Amino acid sequence: MDMLIIRGGIPLAGNVRLAGAKNASLPIMAASIAVSGLSQLRRVPHLADVSTLTQVLESLGAVVTRDLSTGELAISPPHATTGIADYDLVRRMRASVCVLGPLLARWGKAVVSLPGGCNIGHRPIDLHLKGLVALGARIRIERGYVHAEATRLHGAEIYLGGPFGSTVTGTANIMTAASLARGMTRISAAACEPEIVDLGNYLNAAGARITGHGTPVIEIEGVDELHGVEHEVIPDRIEAGTMMIAAAATCGDVFIEDAQPRHLSAVIDILRQIGVSIEPSSTNDGRMGLHISGAAHLNPADCTALPYPGVPTDLQAQLTALLCLVPGISVITDKVFPDRFMHVPELLRMGAQIRREGASAIIAGPAHLSGTNVMASDLRASAALVIAALAAEGESVIRRVYHLDRGYEKHDEKLRQLGAQIQRTTDHPEALPDSLRMTGESSMEQHKVQEIPGRFTQPIQNPLAKPHFLSDGYAIARPMVSQSDDSSGPVADL
Repeated sequence: MDMLIIRGGIPLAGNVRLAGAKNASLPIMAASIAVSGLSQLRRVPHLADVSTLTQVLESLGAVVTRDLSTGELAISPPHATTGIADYDLVRRMRASVCVLGPLLARWGKAVVSLPGGCNIGHRPIDLHLKGLVALGARIRIERGYVHAEATRLHGAEIYLGGPFGSTVTGTANIMTAASLARGMTRISAAACEPEIVDLGNYLNAAGARITGHGTPVIEIEGVDELHGVEHEVIPDRIEAGTMMIAAAATCGDVFIEDAQPRHLSAVIDILRQIGVSIEPSSTNDGRMGLHISGAAHLNPADCTALPYPGVPTDLQAQLTALLCLVPGISVITDKVFPDRFMHVPELLRMGAQIRREGASAIIAGPAHLSGTNVMASDLRASAALVIAALAAEGESVIRRVYHLDRGYEKHDEKLRQLGAQIQRTTDHPEALPDSLRMTGESSMEQHKVQEIPGRFTQPIQNPLAKPHFLSDGYAIARPMVSQSDDSSGPVADL
């Protein structure tokens, strides 16, 4: 098992190119088994989750080949299949459930284990099953597996709204299955994420007849067969947002190649409110992207994670890390996954001052973050800890970085290209930096947190409340938090 050793306090600078979107690649890969011919996909990221889904597809009889040097992935669908997606594979990653709709539509049967994935909150698949039943599937759940059968799916009116809003993977499953159903299907309260648009474009290129993808109402006219296709996956907007926040946290100057402003409007808006400079720009060879410049003084913010086009829940943890560095009281609320705050205890270990209150985290800054040992709990929490370590004084060690590898392609290598002092090594006691070895009372002086210059030493200016912090770093002030009536949906990592 690997760990990362990061020496903080170095501004990031330079150019970085985004990988293809994980949350688009996985549903497209799953949909390929509904296609009769070869799917040639470009810009598929080299990630643990992609490798897991590759194994799922191969277990179903597909032939998958990839060129790691180019990011190209070729998928030949199975000529016959058992239709069984086994627990040992599906438990590793939630997006594996996206094979349910394609299997059912193409082969008339599917046996898929109930999914696993990041431990970030309750994410049932009842909306997936509701939609497939409306299309004519016969479904039962037995011993942890979904058993689905259908002679031929038929079009239907389907409402995908639930208590937490719509669902990205559910929309992907139903949209793919409906492409091979007889007649017209209309999905209301569909997920609107760019990754759903990308899946719809892939299916249309394969011969599907889909309109409205990217809006709350999607219409699909079923066809008899989908043919082979070439498709390039969109750039990863979550990786883009993570790099933007890392640049801001380190007062850096970074150009993010291929970042799509139209996919990041809410993120750009909140970062500009905080005081980060973000401008569209291009490289000398004409590649477009965003130029990010950090600022010595940043402003507190009140931010809410919402379904697209709002601030993504997949960037909530990273924004929390950034707001720890900002003078004043900031509030960040997650209306998609209200319990997605497993990164907070680890940020507290680094010196952050955060208090949970329901679906919100109340942050008092600027925190004097200092390097220490921390442990990643999920994919985006690991990215938040990396950002905090880049901004902290001294060395930090981040363990369980296999979470990071699920969703970021060569993240540590890209940060090194931007000047970060970051090292990947095997997790064993001998690899621990000397600065984090506590050898006795004589070592206490060297572990004192020293004053950090610049914006970190500015006094707290709190327009909402005057906080008082207990010795463990938790605040007891209760600033006013504005509430929104917006509904949320389970639209995070697949």
